[in-house]
Amino acid sequence: MNNRTHKINTNESLIDEALSRSVAEILPSKRELKKELQSGRRLTFYLGIDPTASYVHLGHSTNYLMLERFHALGHRIIVLIGDFTAMIGDPSDKTSMRVQLTREQVLDNLKTFKQQIGKILNFNDADNPIEFKFNSEWLSKLTFEDSVELASNFTVQQMLERDAFKKRVAEEKPLFVHEFFYPLMQGYDSVALDVDVEVGGTDQTFNMLAGRTLLKRYKQKEKFVITTTLLVNPDTGEKLMSKSLGTGVGLDLGAKEMFFKIMQISDAGIYQCFVDCTRLSMGEIAEIKKRLDSNENPRDIKKELAREVVSMYHGSEAAFDAEKRWVSEVSNKNLAQDIHTVQIGFDESIVDLIARLDIVKSRGEARRLIKQNAVKINNDRVNSENATLVSGDILHIGKKHAFKVSVVSA
Repeated sequence: MNNRTHKINTNESLIDEALSRSVAEILPSKRELKKELQSGRRLTFYLGIDPTASYVHLGHSTNYLMLERFHALGHRIIVLIGDFTAMIGDPSDKTSMRVQLTREQVLDNLKTFKQQIGKILNFNDADNPIEFKFNSEWLSKLTFEDSVELASNFTVQQMLERDAFKKRVAEEKPLFVHEFFYPLMQGYDSVALDVDVEVGGTDQTFNMLAGRTLLKRYKQKEKFVITTTLLVNPDTGEKLMSKSLGTGVGLDLGAKEMFFKIMQISDAGIYQCFVDCTRLSMGEIAEIKKRLDSNENPRDIKKELAREVVSMYHGSEAAFDAEKRWVSEVSNKNLAQDIHTVQIGFDESIVDLIARLDIVKSRGEARRLIKQNAVKINNDRVNSENATLVSGDILHIGKKHAFKVSVVSA
């Protein structure tokens, strides 16, 4: 590709965000990659995904949003579908052999992949088109001789350094020879595409470094590896999104189902989801982090997350409707089962009521709660101490207190 036909943005602040947001590690070094990005040379970035299921989930969106940032800088982007490697089965983080898929199963799974990924990446950009490729184009043509040649670049000891393999050997669980071929095949993708940078989750580090080895061997070329953060519960270390476990929030879901599923994400994962799965600026997310660290109910912030994500894929109107459905079908239903009814006089103010409930020690503290956005009526923040209540309203005070209101006449 001719650099002169593509304007490369070398803005340092944009490069710094691209090299830090959702980034776990950059190999061989962040400094060297930043230098390349500031040189004005157009780099080729690629990301591979195996169609082992029929949907792309929010955990994958981390990588596509990262590619979007590099695409905005003017670089060449390739999305690679591992239609051949999916038939081998990626052993990364697997305690047993991954079930091998047939060619027919793989083709069925990938039918809507481009459409789903296209909700994030613009495949119709005429000025800097994003390329969509399949690794069967070259891997299916490799001969047995070619495979032996590839394998000669690695030792069994190197393969057994992989944590997943090491663990299976220690536990005397079967480790199949064909599983060693997966990192060779993924590594060869880098050679076939002649890339400069590969992007992938931290669970792909071994495979991506295999590509770095092969690119040096066959093209005498350095390849950078960017590993991205995985969406995990920081309290347990468990993945929040997994195709294998069926816990992913699929990009193919409708607005309502997507909103409802996001509301089931652990509170501990809210902040990372804002960083990895939205287009909000890091400045905006920093303010959200402050609210999470304060006394604000995380459920309300999670609703903002769900609204933001659903808006990205279905538009703001659909997100608003989905939120209303969630409040109606889930939130209010759960509250009605758990909360007590409180009576309020016809002319009693909300400040007087809060003070009377012994949640705070004075009317002044009640006013402060309102100013701190800690008081809500039917999930809407109370902005004035003159707010009125009617029978049936749900009054939230802070994180822990909720009451159903019953207005009594004088």
